[in-house]
Amino acid sequence: MNIALRSAVDQLKLLRNDDISPIELAEEHIRRIERLNPVLNAIVDFDAEKVRLQARDVKAGRLAGLPITIKSSISVGGRLCEIGSMLRRGDVAERDAVAVARLRAEGAVILGTTNCPEFLMAYETDNLLYGRTTNPWDLDRTSGGSSGGEAAAIAAGLSAAGLGSDSGGSVRLPAHFSGICALKPTAERISSLGHVPPCLGPFTTLGAIGPMARSIADVELLFRIASNPCSFDSAGMPVVHRPVTMLEAKRLRIGYFEDDGLVPVTSETRRAVCLAADVLRQQGFDVQEYRPASLEAARELWDVFFVQCGAMFYAPEISGRRNDLSPVFLDFLAQADRRTPLSAPRLLDAWAQMDLVRGRLLSEMEAFPILITPVCSVPAFRHGERRWTIGGETVGYLDAMRYTQWFNLLGAPAAVVPVGASAAGLPIGVQIAGRPFSDEAVLTVASAIENAFGYRAPPMA
Repeated sequence: MNIALRSAVDQLKLLRNDDISPIELAEEHIRRIERLNPVLNAIVDFDAEKVRLQARDVKAGRLAGLPITIKSSISVGGRLCEIGSMLRRGDVAERDAVAVARLRAEGAVILGTTNCPEFLMAYETDNLLYGRTTNPWDLDRTSGGSSGGEAAAIAAGLSAAGLGSDSGGSVRLPAHFSGICALKPTAERISSLGHVPPCLGPFTTLGAIGPMARSIADVELLFRIASNPCSFDSAGMPVVHRPVTMLEAKRLRIGYFEDDGLVPVTSETRRAVCLAADVLRQQGFDVQEYRPASLEAARELWDVFFVQCGAMFYAPEISGRRNDLSPVFLDFLAQADRRTPLSAPRLLDAWAQMDLVRGRLLSEMEAFPILITPVCSVPAFRHGERRWTIGGETVGYLDAMRYTQWFNLLGAPAAVVPVGASAAGLPIGVQIAGRPFSDEAVLTVASAIENAFGYRAPPMA
């Protein structure tokens, strides 16, 4: 396998053994970016000379010489941080986000920043600044959003790993669509300081910066480094990383369900969930069918906070400038406009209900603290598609994506591992979710599933 397609952990071994130098590894990635990025449009701020300078000056550390990318909504000092909007064209970050600084301090070489939909509010990466990002498995399809550029870059070997962000599935859906791994951690396990826009109000719970890579071991490594607590950080939890062994994980009962009983999923998606459950059983895990009762209540509240509050947060910035907004963001605004206006009493009630529903869902997960679920109703969809027919039933855009949204409302960790494939050969991932602060257990269970499946390189790579 090409060096750039090997896992980040393997690339680090090569670097430590002096089988390859940091500058040689950087050049390998530079060549791939120059060859494949014009087709994928995944990386939007890239300067080969800046990469070479970093590689020549690599410091010692756990990531020494590893080439990574960062979603363009996460500040990288001296790099563009435009979050896909013409309204922020030319904005440059003054300093690294806390999570980026932690990776850089361990010797990571930052290749560049990756494309995202305008203001991050879409499951398809497209904007007026840079255009659409394509899927390395099928250029007619999306790599997802909002961390779609990051997923496409990693899947095609343009980057060894990186950081995305997730308020409604934005690292998990692109991972599912692109055939890689990702983790949305417990809210604030990784500091959100330096994310644009800031994770404030309901997005303190909904939002998270999360690692993306081609293997769970890579994801775990980035999570361990980026989540390291520090005393000055007001946007991070002082929780020390504690690995969970496979033996410890096998003491946890695991529930799984093929759909939520309301919105169907494709037959290949059902099969992927069942395959993951079977693999865990074969390894000695206690796995049973189980579906919490409060999922729909959680999704409805997520909709209030993500769609309606999200639109309200951006209202002052976009006022009088609708002609400068991208179609995907206008589509998001149209979704918000179709909801009943959010009055102050209704918002206050939703906030109170958020605590009540989270409490119920946490209680329902006591018996099954780990859940295996679909990531999405469908595999990667064609650019611009907004509805699909599954089993004779029409499924709309936001409904198809609901399978990630519950765990944002809960503020809980959820990982994605590639398991199956559609009839067209597109990757299908499964989601492994847990209760808040069980990130390490989620990653251990995800690694057990990955042992039987895992990353496949897309043909173009």
